[in-house]
Amino acid sequence: MEPVLLQDFVRALDPETLPRVLRVCSGVYFEGSIYEISGNECCLSTGDLIKVTQVRLQKVVCENPRTSQTMELPRNFEGYFTPLNTPQSYETLEELVSATTQSSKQLPTCFMSTHRIVTEGMVVTKDQLLMLEAVVMHLGIRCARCVLGVEGQQVILHLPLSQKGPFRKWEASTPRTLLQVLQDPALKDLVLTCPTLPWHSLILRPQYEIQAIMHMRRTIVKIPSTLEVDVEDVTASSQHVHFIKPLLLSEVLAQQGPFPLSTEILEVPERRPIFLSPWLGSLQKGQRLCIYGLASPPWRVLASSKGRKVPRHFLVSGAYQGKLRRRPREFPTAYDLLGAFQPGRPLRVVATKDCEGEREENPEFTSLAVGDRLEVLGPGQAHGAQGNDMDVLVCQRLSDQAGEDEEEECEEEAESPERVLLPLHFPGSFVEEMSDSRRYSLADLTAQFSLPCEVKVVAKDSSHPTDPLTSLLGLRLEEKITEPFLVVSLDSEPGMCFEIPPRWLDLTVVEAKGQPDWPGGSLPIATVEELTDTFYYRLRKLPACEIQAPPPRPPKSQGLSKQRRYSTQEGGVKSSQILGLQQHTLLPKPKAKTLPEFTKDGSSMYSKIPAHRKGHRPVKPQRQDPDDDKHDYEEILEHFQKTI
Repeated sequence: MEPVLLQDFVRALDPETLPRVLRVCSGVYFEGSIYEISGNECCLSTGDLIKVTQVRLQKVVCENPRTSQTMELPRNFEGYFTPLNTPQSYETLEELVSATTQSSKQLPTCFMSTHRIVTEGMVVTKDQLLMLEAVVMHLGIRCARCVLGVEGQQVILHLPLSQKGPFRKWEASTPRTLLQVLQDPALKDLVLTCPTLPWHSLILRPQYEIQAIMHMRRTIVKIPSTLEVDVEDVTASSQHVHFIKPLLLSEVLAQQGPFPLSTEILEVPERRPIFLSPWLGSLQKGQRLCIYGLASPPWRVLASSKGRKVPRHFLVSGAYQGKLRRRPREFPTAYDLLGAFQPGRPLRVVATKDCEGEREENPEFTSLAVGDRLEVLGPGQAHGAQGNDMDVLVCQRLSDQAGEDEEEECEEEAESPERVLLPLHFPGSFVEEMSDSRRYSLADLTAQFSLPCEVKVVAKDSSHPTDPLTSLLGLRLEEKITEPFLVVSLDSEPGMCFEIPPRWLDLTVVEAKGQPDWPGGSLPIATVEELTDTFYYRLRKLPACEIQAPPPRPPKSQGLSKQRRYSTQEGGVKSSQILGLQQHTLLPKPKAKTLPEFTKDGSSMYSKIPAHRKGHRPVKPQRQDPDDDKHDYEEILEHFQKTI
């Protein structure tokens, strides 16, 4: 096939013969663009092979042959078209008359000239319809008497039979739709007429979009048919040509098979490394990989080391088989205690530093000393000094466990456990009180306890020979992340597999020849990957890793006069607004008495002043009116004995 314009090839193409392979004979390049303009290919090099898979009609441009004006027709245009000329042409009027009289059709007949005719002071433009009525003698010359329609009037013209053309006969034919005209090769570039359009004669110039496959292009290439490029059909001689289609790992993940899949790396994204793993340096262009499929389970745990000046960060797979033991958690504020509190699960902590209570805000905001033991009961609200409600954490103070004798003495002398209210911004420091020596798997631990959680790895993962978690003093499990990973191995080292997240390490690969073998038994997968600091903080910004909002700001310091005024006001706890408090039967009973039911009037409650012990700061009793001697101590003592 000889090279032709791309537009001409598409116009003559039969869609039933697709796909067709074309070779670009003369390339084209649009300055200012690299690959595409408006999503269409605009740069083709000489020698490129194009495998045309589909041709779509984009639009149809209607052109007036007289004025060269254009207008765009929609693809669903409902008008009907009739051709004004036929492919056969005649050089003179005499040839036209002779052909007409010899055929079965007789005069009159309609025709048009492809060139302008000047006669008898009039100009007949090209492609203007004339009706030849008869052959007559005019001024001693044999002429064709023609009728020309001009502005609704008929003008008689006498054209000599020697008048040169070329001329084309117009024959009435069946009106056709826009699609029928475009699909008929015989009507290509012919002058048409359409009653619904303002022009008497017109030419249709369709524009197509070619969808094709090219070498080393991941997606379908879209080429406009108006691209000025010459092509040659080489389908017959290109049956052996295989068009290489690159794939992203994200596309391999979306295809979901078939696995295993042998691939070769074409391109590695230029980004900062995400893992501190030795296999990461092997991911280079030309390296062959074997993809075994989707990693299971799909969740990972983000963890950081404890007890190091520079912490290390890890992504631990849900398939990790090491054994973990819980460690006491640390809470820098009361807000962190609230975040760790779970209804139905007792949470007991010990204060690790002295902290003064804000009694000017509320008399029940008590102070804490090192060694104070608390049990978290839940959130609540209390009246502040300015009359507004404040979110607080409701706790109860627990007795020391110094010995059996002291415990018995406390049971005899202690009254109801002291209630402690801590504002959420309370800057204390607490450590969890626990005695759990059980060894958990990662799946069991995350199912039974909320994160974050402090653990110590006591047994390494047997499938990971160099498990880095066993050498750490402690590990903080921070967040659970659900993200699909692909199980991959290097072709040079099929015995060790690792997991790649296509979302953050989207390699460009191409399918390689040969089908890899599935290794016998379970795949040895690296279940722990150490993260770079940059990627760690990037993960922490994910919606799944967003931490809770920061605790509320402490109230602004008041003037001395305002403090005195507000200190005389009562600040009680709204027992009706305490949220999340469980029934005391659900909580394990401490050795001291459990907290009695709260009442709205906090001043009517009595609490025993704890004796001053080492590490404890005595709490000052609230002042009572010296004249107020109406309390019935005998009745209280009787009630206390019944409680015991």
